[in-house]
Amino acid sequence: MSQIWEFKDGATRRWRSTRDDDSGGQPWKVLVHASTNEVINSYDVLEQKLGELGWERYLSDHNLLRFHKPSSVDLISVPRDFSKLKSMHMYDIAVKTRYVFQVRDA
Repeated sequence: MSQIWEFKDGATRRWRSTRDDDSGGQPWKVLVHASTNEVINSYDVLEQKLGELGWERYLSDHNLLRFHKPSSVDLISVPRDFSKLKSMHMYDIAVKTRYVFQVRDA
């Protein structure tokens, strides 16, 4: 499977396609702040938006960034390298912050 990356308007998109498939691929997912339609393209932006909701950075780990909301038992864990953020991490954030973040096709 080959991969092509595209950087456009502050968003990263990865198109996946197989060598036998000339129809292109499926677009990569992006995490979007719902009220502003802002694509989250760095952990600085994500941490700022989560901080506005009462989430705090939780315990250091050399592989993960973790965020905890003191009023809940939820914990958001994401890889420390933003380029390794996958759709499963994005959906985890969207579920734990209902109506604030959305996962969309890039």
